[in-house]
Amino acid sequence: MIKRGMDVAIAGALLTFLSPLMLLIALAVKLTDWGPVFFAWDILGVGGKSIRSYKFRTMVVRAEAMEADLRDQGRNEMRSVYFKIKNDPRVTPVGRLLRRFSLDEFPSLWSVVIGDMSLVGPRPARLVEAPYLKPWHYERFVVRPGLTSSWVVEGKGNVRDFDGIAASDLEYIRSWSIWRDLRILLATVLYVASGANH
Repeated sequence: MIKRGMDVAIAGALLTFLSPLMLLIALAVKLTDWGPVFFAWDILGVGGKSIRSYKFRTMVVRAEAMEADLRDQGRNEMRSVYFKIKNDPRVTPVGRLLRRFSLDEFPSLWSVVIGDMSLVGPRPARLVEAPYLKPWHYERFVVRPGLTSSWVVEGKGNVRDFDGIAASDLEYIRSWSIWRDLRILLATVLYVASGANH
């Protein structure tokens, strides 16, 4: 109950405070690249149930359709589930800036308010990534997925194997405390402000 209350209070306050900036971001996305402002992504929520969340679009239209080809070309720098490559050809110039400072994540705060996500929790796995999950990975779905996680602030640039990410998530779940969430949130703010995200 404390975690949920913190989620609603902080996410609601941020949505209100950041609304002028979000409007400017929406205009930048719309005016610099044709297509929708928001990217709707289907992710796995509690119990592995599919839920829909939103981000500001940072990639070209049909970017997800291009992912399969990039995976087949062996260009995925992550091992197994997540997909990530440096200098991703699908990312727009504005999208690159938004990603660097995690500005594309702002609309996902609404998913926190309505209870689909949490501020801190295992980073979401997309529905299209489900075939790559191992049975024990599903233990991550006993809690809501998070906008940030211990993996993001402790080794996003270094940990490439999803097994390591999942192990970190399970350790977080087993040793959860409100103080740990606060530390992860503070570390996330410092990490994002540094511009080190990519």
